[in-house]
Amino acid sequence: QVQLVESGGGLVQAGGSLRLSCAASGRTFSSYAMGWFRQAPGKERKFVATIRSGGSTTYADSVKGRFTISRDNAKNTVYLQMNSLTAEDTAVYYCVAIHPTMGNYWGQGTQVTVSS
Repeated sequence: QVQLVESGGGLVQAGGSLRLSCAASGRTFSSYAMGWFRQAPGKERKFVATIRSGGSTTYADSVKGRFTISRDNAKNTVYLQMNSLTAEDTAVYYCVAIHPTMGNYWGQGTQVTVSS
């Protein structure tokens, strides 16, 4: 089982940057694909980015060129660097660990609020 704890959310002005972190428990972190999703008030949770165990990445079109996902397997941590933030990026951001046989695990979420 994997436990995830997100941090780094907060209030930032439009055009600013934030870096989210997601720390994972367990010894098998490197075997999981890791992802970020977000959920704005009154809306469904949506995909933001993912990084596979081999390091390849995928991004939602809405964040391409602005967000960067990365991982540090030695620290059991995945990051989401968010630049050029807009009000539309305001949401609760969730970290997820994804594995085809060991299951998926979600963090509790961290709030990101962008003021315009």
